[in-house]
Amino acid sequence: MKIGILTHHYINNFGAFLQAYALQTALQEMYPNDEVQIIDCINVKHFVINAGGWFRFYRNKETLSDWLQKIRLPVTFAKARKKYMALTPTCYNAKDIEKLGLDYIVVGSDEVWNYRETKGNAKVKFGVGLENEKLIAYAPSVGQTHETDVPEYVKTGILKFKAVSARDQLTEELTEKIRNEKIERVTDPTFLVHIPDEEVPVVTQPYMLFYYCDGLPEVEKQKLIDYAHKNGMAVYGAGECDKRYTDITVNLTPFQWVWMFRNAACVVTGTFHGAVFSMLNHRQFACYLTNPSRIRKVSSLLGEFGLANRRCEGNAIQIIETLNQKIDYDSIEVEFDKRRSESKKFLKNAIG
Repeated sequence: MKIGILTHHYINNFGAFLQAYALQTALQEMYPNDEVQIIDCINVKHFVINAGGWFRFYRNKETLSDWLQKIRLPVTFAKARKKYMALTPTCYNAKDIEKLGLDYIVVGSDEVWNYRETKGNAKVKFGVGLENEKLIAYAPSVGQTHETDVPEYVKTGILKFKAVSARDQLTEELTEKIRNEKIERVTDPTFLVHIPDEEVPVVTQPYMLFYYCDGLPEVEKQKLIDYAHKNGMAVYGAGECDKRYTDITVNLTPFQWVWMFRNAACVVTGTFHGAVFSMLNHRQFACYLTNPSRIRKVSSLLGEFGLANRRCEGNAIQIIETLNQKIDYDSIEVEFDKRRSESKKFLKNAIG
């Protein structure tokens, strides 16, 4: 049996890489005698815009040294994909995918069903043009899209899938209306397997970790940095720049990024996978969310595991208080195990 994974694997983003790697690993563990590959289907516009974004210079945030390290990230990701992903020959459309001779295509995870995202939307991820494979949707997300009057290709596409699951509430609600059936909520693929890490040599002391808290007022962020220093912590960014950080940790491999979360004293983040890897590594963390899509996705994630109180406003005092409220990971790990088991069962039942 040949199983292909169709996702946003080509984006130079740590969460995008790791969810694709994790789903590949999970399926290979579940089907050790079968061929599991990531379909190297490239949306050229999406790829170019994403890669180009790393070359912007933000004078207020970055030094020249920061920028020189940051612009190497696309190459770092390319090397990681080549080394750790089992990729098919490059495909640019559904006809190319059809030539691969796959038995199943698993679409997901990440915002693969965000049809309002003009950069990354591709009809092929709704199964358009894919007629010779059985289609499975594992943990797709529609982002912040929630209207019921959706394009016809979205409706007909979602209806042709053999089995559909969802990663968040909005995706669940939309697909239930289209398919008129109960849709199972499954975990992000990164919950399904143990993901390895690689040490970051410049990090040598306890630290507070930031990961994309877009919009956090600078004066409040400075208070958090001052708090960290006062309590004997360095301050780093997980693949992001700020002149106030202790050292430059922007050009990370995906597994070094995992290491940064796994070893942080505490985490302040504004993203879905920032929250996920804080949870998976039993970190004390706080979320500051401003992006509408992230607000919905992260709030849904936190609510699933009884951690809605980790979401904060842009106030340093509240964030510090949240970081000091210890999470009972013993009880949450029980829920993790339950959800992992249910999610793997969905895949087994869907693929057979």
